[in-house]
Amino acid sequence: MNPTIGILGGGQLGLMLLQASIDWNLRIHVLDPDAQASCRHLCTHFQQGSLTDYDTVYQFGQGVDVITIEIEKVNVEALEALQREGKQVFPQPAVIRTIQDKRLQKQFFRDHNLPTADFVLTDDRADVSRQVAQNPDLLPAFHKLGRDGYDGRGVQRVATTADLHKAFDAPGVLEKAVDFEKELAVIVARNERGEVQTFPTVEMVFHPELNLVDYLFAPASISESIDQQAQTIARQTAEAFGIVGLLAVELFLTKEGEVLLNEVAPRPHNSGHHTIRANVTSQFEQHWRAILNLPLGDTTGYQPAAMLNLLGEDGHTGPARYEGLDTVLAMPGVFPFLYGKAITKPFRKMGHITVMDPDLDTLRQKVAAVQGAIRVVSE
Repeated sequence: MNPTIGILGGGQLGLMLLQASIDWNLRIHVLDPDAQASCRHLCTHFQQGSLTDYDTVYQFGQGVDVITIEIEKVNVEALEALQREGKQVFPQPAVIRTIQDKRLQKQFFRDHNLPTADFVLTDDRADVSRQVAQNPDLLPAFHKLGRDGYDGRGVQRVATTADLHKAFDAPGVLEKAVDFEKELAVIVARNERGEVQTFPTVEMVFHPELNLVDYLFAPASISESIDQQAQTIARQTAEAFGIVGLLAVELFLTKEGEVLLNEVAPRPHNSGHHTIRANVTSQFEQHWRAILNLPLGDTTGYQPAAMLNLLGEDGHTGPARYEGLDTVLAMPGVFPFLYGKAITKPFRKMGHITVMDPDLDTLRQKVAAVQGAIRVVSE
């Protein structure tokens, strides 16, 4: 097992994939547009270049045996050409193409009878108004850009007709808002031989303004029957795509006890960062196992865990400084993971912190203590 592997993207997900690859002495090439990408100094070979330019991605792929991604915004046409020429591309280009457009993604759910919130596809802002006029019950809803939205960007809440001006004047999805009890996630791995393994269901708490994960608890505090629903839907979704690699499946638990698909991501995901410390096999090692067609690893959690995103403080832009890191490092069962980004910006993901404790009440107390102890500010 000594292939040369190329990763499209060199940010924090690539960094954590690299850390997992070191144990197996994998040769990793990385392509990223940022000359100071987190992966630059740790990979076997780093190339600065556009992930969306056909020629750049195609030529990068010529120098490796296996190609994978840490971000969906890549040139799929180049990956399709490489696949036709015999390169292994995982996740498969067809999967990436469907998932990188939320319109195709939501239609895929519907076509494969996967439970999801009611939605309509929209062409532009005027079309959103027409759709709502025809079906007022769609509101309140969220309007999501078909392409290029991430980490809460590209999503607008349209609560009433007075908010219709907020809709994007571009192709998108108008999705009926779900009155949910909790937001859940399950990470699924699948290899070429069709072996499937899931990680325990986690419960995510989103930042009230940024629409990205603030922190999560693993495993989720849900009944066994709800957990089975979540795990089953995640497996069914991965099988429907036929994906090789990881699929992060985000879910809503409604107040009526129904589990609905929200969105998916074909790569390691924020909802699995805690697995580096908290599970027998991390999501990053599992990704390598899946795309190299190796036996999938044991996903059992050692004990209850939480993961907090470490975001740049509002009002701070410049060289990063981590206030309170000494305090956090002195706490038992608390593990910071910094992403190596030299410059902090408001709400930029600068790292994460995993917190572990066998007692759930103590775990929650630790989470609150960590939240109050550390800040990422500029020099």
